[in-house]
Amino acid sequence: MRIVVPKETRPGERRVAATPKTVEQLRALGYDVAIETGAGAAAAYPDSAYAAAGAQIVSAEQAYDGDIVFGINAPSVSEQQRLRSGQVLISLLAPALDPDLVESLRARGVTALAMDAVPRISRAQALDVLSSMANLGGYRAVIEAASHFGGLFTGQVTAAGKMPPATVLVVGAGVAGLAAIGTANSLGAVVRAFDARQEVADQVESMGGQFLRPHLEGLDTGPSADGYAKEMGEEFNRRTTQMYREEVPKADIIITTALIPGRPAPRIIDAEMVASMKPGSVIVDMAAANGGNVAGSLADQVVTTDNGVQIIGYTDLPGRLPTQASQLFGTNLVNLMKLLTPAKDGVLALDLDDVVQRGMTVTRDGQTLWPPPPVQVSAAPVAAPVAEPPPVKAPMSQTTRLRIILAGAVVFLLVSAISPPAFLGHFMVFMLSVVIGFYVIGNVHHALHTPLMSVTNAISGIIVVGALLQVGQSGQLWVSILAVIGVFVASMNVFGGFTVTDRMLEMFRREEAPR
Repeated sequence: MRIVVPKETRPGERRVAATPKTVEQLRALGYDVAIETGAGAAAAYPDSAYAAAGAQIVSAEQAYDGDIVFGINAPSVSEQQRLRSGQVLISLLAPALDPDLVESLRARGVTALAMDAVPRISRAQALDVLSSMANLGGYRAVIEAASHFGGLFTGQVTAAGKMPPATVLVVGAGVAGLAAIGTANSLGAVVRAFDARQEVADQVESMGGQFLRPHLEGLDTGPSADGYAKEMGEEFNRRTTQMYREEVPKADIIITTALIPGRPAPRIIDAEMVASMKPGSVIVDMAAANGGNVAGSLADQVVTTDNGVQIIGYTDLPGRLPTQASQLFGTNLVNLMKLLTPAKDGVLALDLDDVVQRGMTVTRDGQTLWPPPPVQVSAAPVAAPVAEPPPVKAPMSQTTRLRIILAGAVVFLLVSAISPPAFLGHFMVFMLSVVIGFYVIGNVHHALHTPLMSVTNAISGIIVVGALLQVGQSGQLWVSILAVIGVFVASMNVFGGFTVTDRMLEMFRREEAPR
């Protein structure tokens, strides 16, 4: 089958649905790939790079002559007319917000898969375009805010005086919010954040932010059933609004990311809150495309209020990093095609019994399959059944404990009496090592376990050397047997430790930037 990648026609769009690297991966799955000439130019991917990867460069007139069409954005009316029955369209579609598009694709007999409808389950994370684009969008939101903000993010002390750090308020701690928190924190700002899902507090704090905790006792703030944000009740909104009225005037920069799939963006920052901010403050409304979280924000515009607050409503934040965004989007598509091509024979096999494929399928064979059946991805833990309490074991008496200690002491004295003179010295070193090792390793933070493993590898290496020196040297068979066992066990620890360490470090190695 043939995959075609047309050039994006949406004004300002610089991304492309395939890169030279993903073309190679698609061809490895057995597909032929055709790229419209100039499709990747705005993302720094020239036609020559695609040709070198094995793609065919075609004209605009041939850009839809294929079995499968890849796209970034939903097709325009004119592009819909170029689609034919039997083709497979894979792109962002927003089916819940554009029923006319869904009907048009159904009427044309197009099988449409929405990349923005991937179920939020673990095995579908590699396909999740919303997460990969939100990660870039959150980063870029901070960069845009910094370019409009008239001060430094980090505080400084100079001979001319002290400059305090900027205060950043992030509303929503999903993928975009966490990326914004981490970026603002790395620039030196004081970051505060809030999310309706209280379970993300640890994630916010791990990124360097302070999680705001309004009084929400008695309200449902548990995880959503589908992995996406859910609409909250009036009492929740009343309490959080009061919190925002206290926090917004303190903020120099506000980044809002709150979205509810299939619905307009909730209004969180009202006009009164905006009016309470200091002149020169900046708000980046990442939900501007869906109506905005901030009063006065306009899609794709920068609005300056009467009190000098700039409200940025850019809807193309991921597209402002076109090279990386195209690579991530293309990789998500490759991962989808791996799922759709189990035989790696270049033939797409759509399996509607798979919850991931079913959740993404909007239309097929002239039928509308949207909305899909709900997929349960998270839920409150089920209460364990009440069982009879186990019988309580009576505590050991002092007399029994004393008898055991005395018996152990007698056994130790007998062993010492028949052991070589060096036994007691070695035993004392062994016991001290156990005590020191317990307290040292037990108090090491989990983040330092990898370097700690390297230290234990060095210790195991010393054990190997010492055990080798004992093999066949003492003339006693049991000493040689214990030495061989010591060499074997310590060698396992050394090689296993280095293997685990190498795999962990592999996670942090950067790949070469795609060109």
